[in-house]
Amino acid sequence: MYKILTKKILNPTVTQMEIEAPLVANKALPGQFIILRVDEEGERIPLTVAGVDKSRGAVKIIFQIVGATTELLGRKNQGEFISDFVGPLGRPTETAGVKKVCIIGGGVGCAIAMPVAQEFHRLGAEVVSIIGFRNKDLVILEDEFAACSDRLFVYTDDGSYKNAGNVTVPLKDMLEKGEKFDLIITIGPLIMMKFVTLTAKEFGVPVTVSMNPIMIDGTGMCGGCRLTLNKDGKKETKFACVDGPDFNGYEVDFDEAMSRGRMYAEFERKAHEKTCRLINGGK
Repeated sequence: MYKILTKKILNPTVTQMEIEAPLVANKALPGQFIILRVDEEGERIPLTVAGVDKSRGAVKIIFQIVGATTELLGRKNQGEFISDFVGPLGRPTETAGVKKVCIIGGGVGCAIAMPVAQEFHRLGAEVVSIIGFRNKDLVILEDEFAACSDRLFVYTDDGSYKNAGNVTVPLKDMLEKGEKFDLIITIGPLIMMKFVTLTAKEFGVPVTVSMNPIMIDGTGMCGGCRLTLNKDGKKETKFACVDGPDFNGYEVDFDEAMSRGRMYAEFERKAHEKTCRLINGGK
């Protein structure tokens, strides 16, 4: 059993927790993830490591309530326990040789982008961060990004906070003005990562995307997290859990990934509704 050390509501649908898991905390690196179960009867879900505190043996996770398991996890409180917390899994984000990086996070994807930005900052790289949200009420982690970024751009789709527009607006503006980056890392909705990649491709800037498809075991056995990469005109199948979650954005077949991601959307919605009814006594 793993104890919930802290719990913080970041916005109406996004929650941050610290879980007591010293073995994971001692090994986890930015870009890696864990798989947890809320209880022994629950499903396994992957969540990115959003930070660690080795002195306390604490691992930070940030999650959005979208399905049955995240609903149950969100109902847990500080001092309570969850059943399983396994990791770290996946490959950490590569940082070698990067002197100037643009980190782009969208929505809850900012929870994954934040520790990556913090790591580049720690290593002495120049960090330019762009974070985007649908509206003001959904903005998260602004202060944390400001603390580890040389420049920070905050955008909302509806213009209700800071700048109006999507994350490609400041990116394209900087690139058109001749600004150079060793690498762009983008993490968020698939459609956002697709268009960040297309924008960067016009200027030949390398792009890393963090993929988070459906996962079950996290060890490459189930095949549920498979992705199609297009390398030199040839298609390759990779698994996000063991080959990623980071991939070359130019190689990812985003359209296929989005199609596969929608396959279980209705099931997830119904499972969430059923769980809420059960918790609320059938209402």
